[in-house]
Amino acid sequence: MGSAIGSVRNVKIFVLYLMENVGRPLDFVTLNDIVMQTDYIMYLDFAEAFHTMLDDGLIEVAGEQGGEQTYDITEKGRMVAESLHSDILSSILEKSLAAALRYLDFKSRGTETRCEFHRREDGRYDFSCALIEKGETIFTTSLVIDSADRAARLKENFQDRPEVIYRGVHALLAGNMNYLFD
Repeated sequence: MGSAIGSVRNVKIFVLYLMENVGRPLDFVTLNDIVMQTDYIMYLDFAEAFHTMLDDGLIEVAGEQGGEQTYDITEKGRMVAESLHSDILSSILEKSLAAALRYLDFKSRGTETRCEFHRREDGRYDFSCALIEKGETIFTTSLVIDSADRAARLKENFQDRPEVIYRGVHALLAGNMNYLFD
């Protein structure tokens, strides 16, 4: 296992904790997205734990939403999560839950990302990104980037984690430099 939190058991506890505290059924992609918010678990470890939890009756199909099956924690899953002693620090669980809830809030508000870059005459790239919520631009920024590769990486990161970037810019502009170290 390559996850930062250790064993398969810890991965299960981590996922069950998030599912219980989110408090509503989630589809696989959304569940994966909230688990990946803090980089404590790798995708393959999550996928393996997910299927094991489904087979063991710790989570179950709760219904369907938008053509995708949704999953919820079972009573057995709650009991297992509570009875297992985990060496996952409570601060990691709390930080991960906060990140998951921020992500779900951003997603539920229907926030769209827009990001593009164009080559300049001098060989550098104009990079711009924006967040649009209900037709209104709530965030925009532009940078000059030295290469297409770097601009593509910035675009990918912005599209993968727009809520983190949005929160980070707010924190930095407010003078909360500790944001970089939290």
